[in-house]
Amino acid sequence: MERYFQPEIECASREEMIKLQNERLLKQVQHVWDNVPYYRKKMEAKGVSPDDIKSIDDLYKLPFLSKDDLREAYPYGLMGKPLKECVRIQSTSGTTGKRVVAFYTHKDIDIWEECCARAIVAAGGTDEDVCQVSYGYGLFTGGPGLNGGSHKVGCLTIPTSSGNTDRQIMFIMDLKSTILCCTPSYAAYLGERMKELGYGPDDIPLKAGIFGAEAWSEEMRRDIEKTLGIRAFDIYGLTELSGPGVSFECSDQKGMHINEDHFIAEIIDPETGEVLPEGTQGELVFTSIDKEAFPLLRYRTRDICTLTREKCPCGRTHVRMTKPKGRSDDMLIIRGVNVFPSQIETVLLNNGYAANYQIIVDRVNNTDTLDVQVEMTPEMFTDNVGEIQARQKVLVDGLKSMLGLKASVTLVAPKSIVRSEGKAVRVIDKRKI
Repeated sequence: MERYFQPEIECASREEMIKLQNERLLKQVQHVWDNVPYYRKKMEAKGVSPDDIKSIDDLYKLPFLSKDDLREAYPYGLMGKPLKECVRIQSTSGTTGKRVVAFYTHKDIDIWEECCARAIVAAGGTDEDVCQVSYGYGLFTGGPGLNGGSHKVGCLTIPTSSGNTDRQIMFIMDLKSTILCCTPSYAAYLGERMKELGYGPDDIPLKAGIFGAEAWSEEMRRDIEKTLGIRAFDIYGLTELSGPGVSFECSDQKGMHINEDHFIAEIIDPETGEVLPEGTQGELVFTSIDKEAFPLLRYRTRDICTLTREKCPCGRTHVRMTKPKGRSDDMLIIRGVNVFPSQIETVLLNNGYAANYQIIVDRVNNTDTLDVQVEMTPEMFTDNVGEIQARQKVLVDGLKSMLGLKASVTLVAPKSIVRSEGKAVRVIDKRKI
């Protein structure tokens, strides 16, 4: 039987949700107009005032915000509350330029943790579970968000943060952890290490994993589930909007339910900014309708996905988003072809390789090159040159079929690609260096 953390909200009728969204949006637009001069100037430049926004149907009239705006307004330019009312910041894990710094009031943190609690309950979590949070803590939102959500559900919470893998495994086994929260690449690494230590899926007490913060494929999900003996659930979020918990998977795993009482989602054409019909693939845009300290309106996520309102068997009525196919800004364009790392990962996993790989893009003699370095599993590792070449050819052919262009493939020894305890570094684009 499906369980909910807040059934009256998660299963609200469409009419009830629209009424709530309209009320909150109008209040939020006025709040931003009155308290965020940076965005007010953008509204004035577009000839829009709060009087023009009567309902969510008028959302398209408002100007967009992008990551460039957040950098330009850094650090305090988009705050909606006085500093004395803000109690925390979180920051993106970006390594170039100025970081995005998001602010939170007590109420903002409470809402964020409720969203994460919904995700934990949707994954089967109760107050009898032991929830091990192996996302990074500190400025990164993963650890604090799931930590707070776990508390709200009433789980015994183990704040291991990322890293120190053997200690993580000790806690999983000794404390009988039942829910694991971390990046999918770290979950795969934990599974790999547990296998080395002799633990099979039946030995591991975990029953569910809540994985996010980076792209991962269905093939990777099945690989993690098989190794750890769990069900793996997707969770989505951005620091700019609060962190993980903007949307999450239910037991039916047919897309991630967006917490529509807090976030309104739109899909736009990334080139023109035009709002696209439901069911059309495009760029995801979010408006936070009740955040106080950092109230972003029409924020361009750059994530490419689709929205659906088809009835979900779980009983939740919130709109669902597909797993992002990629990003409109870090999508690789190679010899004129759009390439998403998830497409490459699908080919590798379908051919029996673990999710340990790097994509190296370069430009030689004015022509883009694409080299995929792939770790062999211990079972397939060999120094037989003929066998390696045959395996490489299978992957070259598979990638050409998937991508429509030729890539070179280099098979490397197990464990020769550096492991990640946070977000995996999948792409090295030397054209930008």
